[in-house]
Amino acid sequence: MDRTTIETLFAHSSEIRCLVIGDLMLDEYLWGRADRISPEAPVQVVDVIREELRLGGAGNVVHNLAALGAQVSVCSVVGDDQNGRELLGQFCHHHIDTSAIFQDSARRTSRKTRVVAAHQQIVRIDRESREAVPAAVERQLCLWVAGHASEFSVIVLSDYNKGVLTPTVIAAAINAATAAGIPVLVDPKGSDYSRYAGATLLTPNRKEAEAASGISITDVATLTQAAGVIMSAVGLQHLLVTRSEEGMSLFSQNGEIVHIPTVAREVFDVSGAGDTVLAALAVGIASGFSVVESARLANVAAGIAVGKLGTSIVTPQEIIDTVSLAHKDSHTKIKSLDVLVPLIAAEKNRGKRVVFTNGCFDLLHAGHVKYLQKARNLGDLLVLGLNSDASVRRLKGPKRPLIDQEERAHLLAALDCIDYVVVFDEDTPLELISALKPYILAKGGDYSLDGVVGKDIVESYGGRVELVTFVDGKSTTNIIERVLELYSTE
Repeated sequence: MDRTTIETLFAHSSEIRCLVIGDLMLDEYLWGRADRISPEAPVQVVDVIREELRLGGAGNVVHNLAALGAQVSVCSVVGDDQNGRELLGQFCHHHIDTSAIFQDSARRTSRKTRVVAAHQQIVRIDRESREAVPAAVERQLCLWVAGHASEFSVIVLSDYNKGVLTPTVIAAAINAATAAGIPVLVDPKGSDYSRYAGATLLTPNRKEAEAASGISITDVATLTQAAGVIMSAVGLQHLLVTRSEEGMSLFSQNGEIVHIPTVAREVFDVSGAGDTVLAALAVGIASGFSVVESARLANVAAGIAVGKLGTSIVTPQEIIDTVSLAHKDSHTKIKSLDVLVPLIAAEKNRGKRVVFTNGCFDLLHAGHVKYLQKARNLGDLLVLGLNSDASVRRLKGPKRPLIDQEERAHLLAALDCIDYVVVFDEDTPLELISALKPYILAKGGDYSLDGVVGKDIVESYGGRVELVTFVDGKSTTNIIERVLELYSTE
């Protein structure tokens, strides 16, 4: 995932239409100082300096989607009270469609008040409704969703277990989305996930996954076991388990498992981070990203969100800037094998899938770049083994390379799609492959699988070989011949 790809996504995010169905609430923040103890009781006295109202619950998902540039509509229920009116006013301020927010005069609009001092939450006060919406309101929700689902790119169910997402409403939303051929993403609650049957993807955290599966998650093995139980019970296509400081793990129906390391820089508050994950996933999937790419986008967004206090939005520019920080200077990418081995081992321990490819890359051209970009997309990190000058001469003849190994290494290291470059002097990269043990060995489509050096080694520990097609007509030889043709008479 590079800066250009992310910039392109957000340049077109206004074309995405998202429907969010779920429990709405107001989040009130009282910010102040706590410098003394009350004489009335052994409690802190907070001098309030600033008060702030934010969209909470499913409203935080809505706010994040709008901040990422999507068009958002909300389907929910609020009370006919002051909090309900303030909540609707917040939506209108952010230009969010509220035509499907129904009012129930017997219902209290939820409001959560958090008192914060010295970057710490002192106390939270909840005033909320937890009972299921009445049958008449439930019918209104179901009828509206059935009549409008096809207008959207994605439907998001944000379940806070406050009574809006009844089993009937959930089933109506999933059925309508299935009929329209659009994905349904769910942030679930409770331990019975059967009510989400037919959804595309669920995003429980580790604790929620434990409750839903009945399995204590202590390591990757028990996590995988718990995910299998949930996916089988619900009939999911995908399950994304958020694991706090350990990142995220994506499980897919086809058996693919992707562990994504956290990118959090400093954690201040995890409130609302799950909402940010759900919103970023929705934008990614609706934009045509794969589920894996969308999960990586969500992971970046979550890392930004937990660095803020309270339920907060994440902006496209923050995501772009964070992705850009991961792009290293060429000097930092070029490593000797003895330095690279422990670095790659550490990356694998963090759950990254390492891709390895090799070549001479003399006179770097567009065909090379496209090939390398495709190779990088096979995993999380791309290591390039670069033939030394002596190795190139033995393979290509005494007149090659045209560009020396140091220049070739820096040109390649400047590419965003390459994470590390290591120069090798042998005729084949067998020693590199044996030492680095990549998960994926990528070679050009002009090879046969049986002809790929290192195939047996990679497959011996469960890795695989991928053949990547080249761009037709692009080669160093063609460039040399063209130059000779144009300039030989001169």
